[in-house]
Amino acid sequence: MSIRTLQQLIPARQVSDGAGVKIKRSLGLSQQLRLDPFLMLDCFGSDEASDYIAGFPAHPHRGFETVTYMLHGHMLHQDHMGNKGHLKSGGVQWMTAGRGIIHSEMPQQESGLMQGFQLWLNLPAAEKMKAAAYVDIAPELIPHAALPDGGEVKVIAGRFQTAGLKLDGAIRGLSTDPQFYDLHLLAGQSIAVQLPTEHNALLYVYEGSVELPAGPQPATIGLHHAAVLGQGDEVHVTALVDTKVIVLAGKPIGEPIAQYGPFVMNTPDEIEQAIRDYQAGKLTGDQPLQAIQI
Repeated sequence: MSIRTLQQLIPARQVSDGAGVKIKRSLGLSQQLRLDPFLMLDCFGSDEASDYIAGFPAHPHRGFETVTYMLHGHMLHQDHMGNKGHLKSGGVQWMTAGRGIIHSEMPQQESGLMQGFQLWLNLPAAEKMKAAAYVDIAPELIPHAALPDGGEVKVIAGRFQTAGLKLDGAIRGLSTDPQFYDLHLLAGQSIAVQLPTEHNALLYVYEGSVELPAGPQPATIGLHHAAVLGQGDEVHVTALVDTKVIVLAGKPIGEPIAQYGPFVMNTPDEIEQAIRDYQAGKLTGDQPLQAIQI
């Protein structure tokens, strides 16, 4: 096995999105801070209602997928087809915008903690104009298991593998073969997680801190930092304190990216077409949403 080492450290920066929701963004802060096929990674978390209560009113998307993982709280998804989905603590919404979707994500609580992640996952050119789809995955449907040396893992997508444990996730079979794990580690615990060799990969620490291989000496990855990994078969992670970390990996698409806000295509001409379609009310087409098979 070849071990992946730290290649780049991206500290998350506070920004606002939607109608003023405060979030911490790492991937997606600039066009240079992407990791094919991942376009953006946001972490939101606050027990101050003013930080999230305005939510994300109706807005369009085209050309990619959004994955929302709700750690704590309650949001309501509604879209132009009349679909509604309640995203509650521990649940996931996996949405494929495809040729177009117009949706809103609004808090269903007036106080208390709201915390989670939203990931933007690119689609290859051949899939950018397919029919929109989404699925809500209830917390009890997300595979999870105790780790051999303590702690636990939740497998949202892909196949998790470490010594003594293999676990398939809730989502599999997509063209970018995304891997999405939520690792909860105990202080001092080390784990070697296998990842597909051809995938790009990163970790995001949302509680605690970890050490990663980084040459002669290990590197410490602190709270709200994304660690982009080099190539290899597995990543070795050591928790310095009780720690929670997201692990992401995906097969790179290797195509040009043109982005304008919520539209992600391959060329400027396609972006201009998306804008024209949205302005003319033709962004979404006439096809109904189709559920992703899980």
